[in-house]
Amino acid sequence: MSDRPIFVVGCPRSGTTMLQLMLHAHPRIALPPESRFLLPAYHRRHEFGDLGEPARRRALAEFITGTSHFGDLGLDRQATVEAIVAAPPTLGSALGTVFKLYAERFGKPRWGDKRPLYLRHLPAIRRLFPDAQIINIVRDGRDCVASLKETPWGPRDVDELIDIWARSADSSLRAARAYPAGVYHQLRYEDLVADPEPHLRAICDFLGEEYDPAMAHPSELAAVAVPAYKTWHALTRSEVTTARVSSWQRRLTAEEIDRCEAIFGDRLTRFGYQVSTACRRTPEIRATRTWLTVRDKLDPARERAAAVRARLRARRRGPALPARL
Repeated sequence: MSDRPIFVVGCPRSGTTMLQLMLHAHPRIALPPESRFLLPAYHRRHEFGDLGEPARRRALAEFITGTSHFGDLGLDRQATVEAIVAAPPTLGSALGTVFKLYAERFGKPRWGDKRPLYLRHLPAIRRLFPDAQIINIVRDGRDCVASLKETPWGPRDVDELIDIWARSADSSLRAARAYPAGVYHQLRYEDLVADPEPHLRAICDFLGEEYDPAMAHPSELAAVAVPAYKTWHALTRSEVTTARVSSWQRRLTAEEIDRCEAIFGDRLTRFGYQVSTACRRTPEIRATRTWLTVRDKLDPARERAAAVRARLRARRRGPALPARL
């Protein structure tokens, strides 16, 4: 049986938490609430230096266990620190040790993590966990914008919300081109909630796992794997439903719908969604669409340049990255 780590990604408000719970319901898989220490540790990795030194591993462990969301995992802080110090001397091993401890808390052998933002940092995830399997859930951008509008933490400006989905859409399209079938699996939120079992079976085939019927009833685990203070995930405590599919029709204004479709309507159609209006291409809209296209082409070059700079720094003082768990 596989022990490859699993990472769930997607645009915020696209169903990543629901999918996390579905996977967590599997008898062999545990995915924690959003921990939010992985990317900060990766971006600050050169501060920790050579992890071959136990003192540096301990400094890294103290950083991880001191982050604001670590308590959501229900792990003993000091025991986690000691486990990281005892782990192989790589950044991926230190991070993976935490997720492994979380899985052991539930008596499960397979671990991973969920965070929407990982979608825009998949090269980093693959550097840390070269054998990782990535599951990307895609949702109608208009529904994501409508849902983001209502969160207590999202931007208030609709153009910022539109940009969040457009950037995520471009990252999804790029990942689908870049990664082979055994590494990357993509599905639509609307298809999953309409008929969970066949899509969960396809995910299990991708992961090399047997399907378990409990996966289709994620609400039974919401109280365990979704912190109560995250009120914006209240729907995870209900049965899987299609009630929010196309809810943008009543949750967005006509002007917001027009703007969404004018800016990212071509991306909607690439994922199989239909636009409802004839998009009016004003000069400002054309400029925005051109910028999205240019940015999509520039992002991979930026990622490659960042990887080269990281390798150069690593030769001097950076830690080894790939997990050895």
